[in-house]
Amino acid sequence: METITLDQKKIKRKEHKRVTGSEAILQALVIENIKTVFGYPGGAIMPLYDKLMDFDDKLHHILTRHEQGAVHAAQGFARVSGEVGVCFATSGPGAANLLTGIADAFMDSTPLVCFTGQVFSHLLGSDAFQETDVVGVSMPVTKWNFQITRANEIAEAVAKAFYIARSGRPGPVLLDITKDAMVGEVDFHYKKCDKIRSYIPLPVTKDLYIQQAVELIDNAKKPFVLFGQGVTLGLAELELIAFLEKTGIPAASTLLGLSALPNDHELYTGMLGMHGNAAPNIKTNEADLIIGIGMRFDDRVTGKVTEYAPNAKKIHFEIDKAEVNKIIKVDVKVLGNVKHTLAEVTTKVSQNSHKEWRNSFKKIDQSEQKRVIKKELFPEIGKITMGEVMQKLNIVSEGEAVIVTDVGQHQMIASRYYNFKNKRSNITSGGLGTMGFGLPAAMGAKIAAPDRKVVSISGDGGFQMTLQELGTIAHNKIPVKMIILNNSYLGMVRQWQELFFDKRYASTAMTSPDFVKLADSYGIKGECISDRDNLQEAVQRMWDSDQPYLLEIKVKTKGNVFPMIPAGCAVDQVVFGDEN
Repeated sequence: METITLDQKKIKRKEHKRVTGSEAILQALVIENIKTVFGYPGGAIMPLYDKLMDFDDKLHHILTRHEQGAVHAAQGFARVSGEVGVCFATSGPGAANLLTGIADAFMDSTPLVCFTGQVFSHLLGSDAFQETDVVGVSMPVTKWNFQITRANEIAEAVAKAFYIARSGRPGPVLLDITKDAMVGEVDFHYKKCDKIRSYIPLPVTKDLYIQQAVELIDNAKKPFVLFGQGVTLGLAELELIAFLEKTGIPAASTLLGLSALPNDHELYTGMLGMHGNAAPNIKTNEADLIIGIGMRFDDRVTGKVTEYAPNAKKIHFEIDKAEVNKIIKVDVKVLGNVKHTLAEVTTKVSQNSHKEWRNSFKKIDQSEQKRVIKKELFPEIGKITMGEVMQKLNIVSEGEAVIVTDVGQHQMIASRYYNFKNKRSNITSGGLGTMGFGLPAAMGAKIAAPDRKVVSISGDGGFQMTLQELGTIAHNKIPVKMIILNNSYLGMVRQWQELFFDKRYASTAMTSPDFVKLADSYGIKGECISDRDNLQEAVQRMWDSDQPYLLEIKVKTKGNVFPMIPAGCAVDQVVFGDEN
């Protein structure tokens, strides 16, 4: 048996500092290189906030005006930086208010670690004041969650949380911590986690499937690449470009894939989906090979599944095997991080150009330009259009902005018409489609990227869902540029009512406050315009400002977003909006 001397005991005591559970959490965040936390205090999490004051030099806490604002800000921070976003909330309503953002992060593979306070452990299950079973409620929308009831569980749980959130396919993790765990003492020793038994974040890539993919690519006459956010999450932007330029294959982006490939790249054909560009949607059903890269074939991309790409073999590059064959059956699955799998395929495929196939997209592009795009971007009469605003923003920003959108017509217009130049420049709510996402996510994005200009684009409806975060922006002097495209309607719902519900506009007309006065009450500069003669100068003033700035633009009241693939239709059944 080993004998431990008195000196060794003294050394061992120095290695393990006695701290409270709250201090253990904060020290763990510092070790994980977290510098910014978003949150809102309350009774159950008060011990953690008390100790947070002792970490002012290490952790920057942003007090949002609502817990939903905190989690969306953490999302924006994570999406721009590529790091894990962190937020705090108290028990009961505080934790419940995080759930929308957690579900949003789960759908869009955003790495978060969310800490919620909880009542004392002896009160669990007693319906104590502000007690909610947040672990049970959040289970379907978290990658992992865990309730900590003892201080000695904290170090291991936090280490696991960060490892799970950022590894493999990223996602949100929630740690629910009882009050006694926060105030209890523990010998703190923290070790970063790098593996968990039975958790395999990176699947095995089989050489056979690599070779099968190479053969299909080399033999295809009309191959088409559909890429998604997996390219960004896998840090594979350069690998995507190398693959496309060697093979000459045209490529289109999902909504979340935007900005992984510059819009002006010669092989980029536009955005897929219900309100995407006509050519990539129509050509999907003419292709003889579909190559899905870091995307999940969701319903907005596939349309009617039984009529999706009927002439094509299909290859799926994917990190999450649960997504393979979930919606679209594929011929070859290439599992793994696309940064590695795509690079391996690129070394083995033949050089090609596919010029004739690529040129076939141009006729459809020209038709869309004439029937939709010219009218949207360069209207000669009538009220300002949303697309017109994006065109002016393109001029002043030269594609350099980080665009953070809310959800609705403005989201589709921004996605269609902003000329993305740099990676991690498109921040939006994709899978969940969360109205209210835009403004707080833009705050987080700007804090993550202080040297980049961040533009929040919202409708009048979505902006009002989280407009209280103007207080956070003002208090912290976050120089976010805010564009509100005000059409006095819940625009996307109204469009569907016009097209599919006999123009019965039930509960979609919207009365809004004076947004400029509201901003001014927070000390934020702003202006409202409705005349296109003032549009260019107003967008320029917003862009040039080094302070928070709100620009409200009164746009066409009943404008629609076209082209459109109606729900239940095949992807080549594109409606241009000028048929009648």
